[in-house]
Amino acid sequence: MTRRIALSVLALITAVLVLAVVPLGLIMTQREQTSFRDDSAARARSIASAAEEYLSDRKRDAAARHLVQEAHGRGDCAAVYDRAGHVVLSTACSDVAGDDSARLVASVLADPGTRVRQDDQWLTTSVPIGDASDAVGVAVLSRSVDPLQDRILAMWGWLALIGVGGLGAAVLVAVLLARWVGRPLRVLDEAAQQLGEGALDVRAPAGAGPQEVRRLAATFNTMAARTEALVHGHRAVVADVSHQLRTPLAALRLRLDLLAADAEGDTAAELADAQGEIARLSRLVDGLLAVARAEHAVPRPGPVRVDRLVAERVAAWEPVAHTGRVRLTAECRPGLTAFLGEGDLEQVLDNLIANSLDAVQQGGRVLITGRRQGGTVRLRVVDNGPGMSRAARETSFRRFGNPEASGAGLGLAIVHRLVTANGGTADLLDSPGGGLTVALSLPASRRGRDRDGKPGSGDTRASDP
Repeated sequence: MTRRIALSVLALITAVLVLAVVPLGLIMTQREQTSFRDDSAARARSIASAAEEYLSDRKRDAAARHLVQEAHGRGDCAAVYDRAGHVVLSTACSDVAGDDSARLVASVLADPGTRVRQDDQWLTTSVPIGDASDAVGVAVLSRSVDPLQDRILAMWGWLALIGVGGLGAAVLVAVLLARWVGRPLRVLDEAAQQLGEGALDVRAPAGAGPQEVRRLAATFNTMAARTEALVHGHRAVVADVSHQLRTPLAALRLRLDLLAADAEGDTAAELADAQGEIARLSRLVDGLLAVARAEHAVPRPGPVRVDRLVAERVAAWEPVAHTGRVRLTAECRPGLTAFLGEGDLEQVLDNLIANSLDAVQQGGRVLITGRRQGGTVRLRVVDNGPGMSRAARETSFRRFGNPEASGAGLGLAIVHRLVTANGGTADLLDSPGGGLTVALSLPASRRGRDRDGKPGSGDTRASDP
């Protein structure tokens, strides 16, 4: 954004400078040329006026000769021709017109009037001497255009210097303006990214940048403070509820165990049923608390070696699978890395493996696969159990949404909350040949960019070999 603002302001000021300097230079160039022509014509008329006294009134040629000598001193070429076209007075370089001098003089005598001719080196002005109807001669003044070109070049040089100076000032202003606007926005973006990654105490400075950016930073800080208060408050409620529910349940279970130790017959059976209900209630409370924690968790993603973690969880659940005569295996690409909150993937895998082992019958199989696809880690837990109906799959990620669940129906809800909180997705699919496949898409790189603009440190290969 800083670069775009700077380039936009610079382009605008450059356009203004070009539109202002170029027309001004053209106008001043035309004015210089016109002034040079008018001055040449005025000097030629002065020589013609002085020569008229000599040619018409037969006075001395001192005045005309003096003006011709002055022209010679300035580096100009001057000549005075009589009615017959003969040179009366001239400087050493009078023959500037060359072979065209005779035709030029003849044309002025035939049709009295000022003639101006310019080439690359000289500006020649021819003025008739005497009355317009009866010219007695011609005064010709040739001036070098080099001084004119030098003045025009100097003028354009100054204009270019002014333009470059203005452009330099524009660059400075554009950079300062871009930093003034862009820097607080960049800081605010970094603060928002940190808040999204779980740093609830982060705040953005609200005293820099334009007024709109300051108000945005203040609004962000208010939102962050309220989010922090809500999350901390919910965590406190979950902790209190956990303590307040588990303590009486544990006490009640202990009393039932004591009563069941001395009970017989129908009383023992009733107490056993009550103990089962207490155990079910305890599992339900634990599941609800786990869902609540997952729903309000704000993960701080970090690199997680998915292949190693899958291998660890498979090893941990292998005794349970062996007891149920279920084959539990994993096929993950080496070095597979995802960015997740600490402990989230362990909890997700434990819930999925537990659900699969409960659903698969003896001789069944549970397979966990993992691979990299673009910026996503594709993790699948595939079993060949009875599977789920389409209606059950559509509601299984809700709390108590699966009517076919054998337990509390909270495992998949916990999985869905943890995966989506980390920026991933979870889907339920039919396994080829029957069964259920849980397909997880996990972020394989950091969301956003580091301060230096480089991508996150995760693996950024397009796909696994």
